[in-house]
Amino acid sequence: MRLDTTRRGLAARRTAIRALTALATALSLATLTAACGGSAPGEGAQAGQSGSIKITIGAGDNIMDLPMKVAEANGYFRKQGLQVTFVQTNASTGPAALESGSVQFLNSSPTGFLSALAKDVPQVAVAADGLGNPIAIVVSKKFADANKITSSSPMEQVVKALGTSIGGASSANTKAQASQFLQARGVDPAKVKWVQLPSPAANKAALNSGQIDWFMTGQPTPLSIEQAGEGLVVADPLRVPEWSPERAGYGEFVVARKDYLEKNPEIAKKVVAAIQEATAYMNAHVDDPALAELAAKAMEGTSAPVLQATLKQVGWPTSVAMDEATWKKTLDFVNGLGVLTKAMTVTAETDWTNKYVQPGGGS
Repeated sequence: MRLDTTRRGLAARRTAIRALTALATALSLATLTAACGGSAPGEGAQAGQSGSIKITIGAGDNIMDLPMKVAEANGYFRKQGLQVTFVQTNASTGPAALESGSVQFLNSSPTGFLSALAKDVPQVAVAADGLGNPIAIVVSKKFADANKITSSSPMEQVVKALGTSIGGASSANTKAQASQFLQARGVDPAKVKWVQLPSPAANKAALNSGQIDWFMTGQPTPLSIEQAGEGLVVADPLRVPEWSPERAGYGEFVVARKDYLEKNPEIAKKVVAAIQEATAYMNAHVDDPALAELAAKAMEGTSAPVLQATLKQVGWPTSVAMDEATWKKTLDFVNGLGVLTKAMTVTAETDWTNKYVQPGGGS
């Protein structure tokens, strides 16, 4: 009887010790969390090094994805307590990555974002990190010589030559933009012989082999081709008014799922603040060779001179906040291409919002 009593006493003491140890551990973790800057990461986020919050962002290799890379290189994400991993995405893989949760934020084109909304995918644009439409038409050297055109030829001469040519198209979007460009200048795009190709890289190969005379794609690929002596850029936003930031409207958005934003508003504010600091830096240093060198490191394989020229073809905002007037320009431009399943409209606070943007712009 005494032995049973003793055993029960020892068991009770061990239980008490375990409870006290668990309490001490919980208190220590709470103290550590407070020391690292406040609340724990929200749902969908993970704790990173030194209490930072780990997030994943989907971005491509287009010049419009550069603010993300600048924010990382200049430490703006780290300044906000974020540890960022980038996932390579494009127009087809980006929306799927966002919906699956493999990325929490996505750098998306207006066409990609509006296409998702047309399919009732619950996304919200939380920042506009680039303005304008930095695309260009590049022609082969052989075609340029045959038609006696240069990179500074009058646009009327360029368009006349393109009207009886072989054009490459790697997406419905770029073909529609090229067709719109020709039609606006009196050339029937139906008279162009179009060759469907899978990617801008395939377009470049076809240009070099003589399979096509020209193609349109986003910068910096066209300027890189020109620098390599493999072709000539004959149309870009500096020469085509409808592609300029003033006429085209928004060129890129930071997008997130609605349910993620509802659960993680503070993380969204940190992401947007870091990207805004990056675009403000780019706005102030667009002519600075240091920015071009930073861009060349981020976009490996593209030279600094090409990137410095490309940077000037985009409007880099000091504030990533959006407004109704610029949205109207964007909708007019994208709906005019006829590539969406229906003409789209957007609603403030439902489809786009400035609630995560810090007032004042910049850092």
